[in-house]
Amino acid sequence: MAETTVASKTVKFIVSRQDTPESKPYTEEFEIPYRPNMNVISGLMEIQRNPVKADGSKTSPVCWESNCLEEVCGACSMVINGKPRQACSALVDQLEQPIRLEPMRTFPVVRDLVINRERMFNALKKVKAWIPIDGTYDLGPGPRMAETKRQWAYELSKCMTCGVCLESCPNVNDRNSFIGPAAISQVRLFNAHPTGEMNKEERLEALMTDGGIEGCGNSQNCVRSCPKGIPLTTSIAAMNRDTTKHLFKKWLTN
Repeated sequence: MAETTVASKTVKFIVSRQDTPESKPYTEEFEIPYRPNMNVISGLMEIQRNPVKADGSKTSPVCWESNCLEEVCGACSMVINGKPRQACSALVDQLEQPIRLEPMRTFPVVRDLVINRERMFNALKKVKAWIPIDGTYDLGPGPRMAETKRQWAYELSKCMTCGVCLESCPNVNDRNSFIGPAAISQVRLFNAHPTGEMNKEERLEALMTDGGIEGCGNSQNCVRSCPKGIPLTTSIAAMNRDTTKHLFKKWLTN
């Protein structure tokens, strides 16, 4: 009897579709068989295998992005029931039905649930979010980081550039160039690194340009929505302090 109940149970999805970056969005409804322990990605896979709408008419398969399926790559970010999050960790049993899927519209939509994260990656380039190492040969082990510093730096390194913090931030939109909380937090991470701190002033200078740290309105949506629990507001406060100190230092030395 229990197996029959599960077999007859269905899951309803309302998916926002968009055929091209320029076309208008529209919605389609799907009803698929329920299986225990389903997540949103498995639901989308079922729709991809059998792209038939709830009314029985055929349609094109829904486009979305995913990779690791274990909340590490950040590729499957989308708005699920009004909340930006990872589709791989969104369990159907914990979601209110019908489950509404939309793309994160802070970013340009490529097709359906697929978005263009170029804005986020350009922000990371702007602040030089990497450790520069010269030479094509083995340079040997780098300097060791104190354990107390390593512990909080590791928390910042969990960022998977999923874009959820930018989607939830009211200050990130197409009317300004604010780089968003993720890039600011990465400045704190790389400035704390024994090798990365060689370029500390360059990163602080980048934060002090248009679209930098002054764009933060302290809504704190980012830290509440981050799927990895990264202390983004703590990083923003620390970078506010560092950029202010850097500015005073420039005044005193000029």
